Amino acid sequence: MNILIAEDDATSRHFLEAILAQWGYETTTAENGAEAWKILQEKKFSLFLLDWMMPEMDGLELCKKIRSLCEGDNYIILLTARKDPKDIVSGLEAGADDYICKPFNRLELQARIKAGRRVLDLQRALAAQVESLQLAMTQIKTLEGILPICMYCHKIRTDKESWQRIEKYLSDHTDVMFSHGLCPECKEKCMIEEGITQEDMEDAHREY
Repeated sequence: MNILIAEDDATSRHFLEAILAQWGYETTTAENGAEAWKILQEKKFSLFLLDWMMPEMDGLELCKKIRSLCEGDNYIILLTARKDPKDIVSGLEAGADDYICKPFNRLELQARIKAGRRVLDLQRALAAQVESLQLAMTQIKTLEGILPICMYCHKIRTDKESWQRIEKYLSDHTDVMFSHGLCPECKEKCMIEEGITQEDMEDAHREY
């Protein structure tokens, strides 16, 4: 996972970059909000560490822009020296998912990043399930209504005005799997056509 760090203080920025590398994360850094926003026009990120107080564009404005650019599949942690509850509420209302007050503990930062990753994983799993359900609903809809079927060979006429065997059509539009056999009526018909008697069938079964 590549984490975007926006921090105007060089010492803090290098510190964050170093400890995140120790934890196995890739990082991209920006010296202010405007630079971070420029980077976001060319590259996608899921997790952000944003300082609140930055020149040109502060963390709150950047949060709002990130939300407008990529709503959903991202997690924003705001870094701030502000501890007033009103400020924290303002940060969350601007679009931040979490916040850490400076100076922060390394273990706390690591735990909050892990929490962010869990949220992102859950969001992606949910999105995959929704996509799967939508596909299933689409497949179900294709089987609704009247299906033209040949009364002689039992082929289905598709939406493309071509004819398919019914098992091929159902396999393409559902998760149905087929095994082939003979119903009693067809079995008797086949035996008559092939000149096979019931005694022949019993003899063949005993030999087997």
